[in-house]
Amino acid sequence: MTATERPLTMAERQERLDAAYRFCAAVNAEHGKSYHLATRLLTADRRPAVHALYAAARTADDLVDHPGADPEGDLADWSRALLAELEAGWSDDPVRLATVHTYRRYRIPVEHLVDFLAAMTSDLTVTGYADMAALDRYMWGSASVIGLQVLPVLGTAPGIAREEAAPHAIALGEAFQLTNFLRDVAEDADRGRVYLPADVMAAHGVTREQIEAKRHDARFRALMQEMVAIVRRRYDDAAPGTPMLAPESRDCVRAATALYGGILTEIERAEFRVLDRRVTVSKPRRLGIFARRLAGAQAVRLRTRRR
Repeated sequence: MTATERPLTMAERQERLDAAYRFCAAVNAEHGKSYHLATRLLTADRRPAVHALYAAARTADDLVDHPGADPEGDLADWSRALLAELEAGWSDDPVRLATVHTYRRYRIPVEHLVDFLAAMTSDLTVTGYADMAALDRYMWGSASVIGLQVLPVLGTAPGIAREEAAPHAIALGEAFQLTNFLRDVAEDADRGRVYLPADVMAAHGVTREQIEAKRHDARFRALMQEMVAIVRRRYDDAAPGTPMLAPESRDCVRAATALYGGILTEIERAEFRVLDRRVTVSKPRRLGIFARRLAGAQAVRLRTRRR
């Protein structure tokens, strides 16, 4: 602090914190439309924290996927700043400030953040994965810990320990990420990375060069069919966790699951042609899923207020 600076008042700190959460919500709305739509089903007190966690993940991911002149240095600087600010309890950066506040408010273990940042760092040098076990090890930091970060924000039902719901939160984080991998095969290949297990690719006679050249054929179709089946099993592993959550958080998770699971359905409808197009869930379908879950979410909130 320089001689001309003065400590912020409590009101000023709260004003900056509120602005930081609004900034994160805007990031979520711009880049994660399905995810943002689902978060609208959360109670108002939970929503900002989810926006903060999304914005932090998005910011780190962008430092890797849309790098500047020194991506390794930029990510390292951002990571060091966030970890230091988490210990200090404050940041002048809006995304990091909201993340710091969320981590401290919900007592999220800092190890989850460290593992996530390590996974993002590995994306700078690792361009492929030998098998599903290797991909799972990467996803621990890039997806599993995201589920574990969000779990304290969502809360668990009375009598359910967080540890009991954790395996299902992990499975859902992995299912969401695997869904993104299947949708974004071509986009990731343009960045020099392939998130499909090499042994599964080889079993179907699909090469990395074919993916990079974006050549769709029967072999690639069969590969994608197998991968879709693998991802659906992750969603099945996650499903028992939803009833373990706080009642007012369940409709959000059900909506997010339907929206992301819908991407798999759209991939199937497109005959697994993800190399020459980006498969999406249509806006009317997204809004339909939201509307169906909204009534349930409102009913739970009403019952909660009455109690």
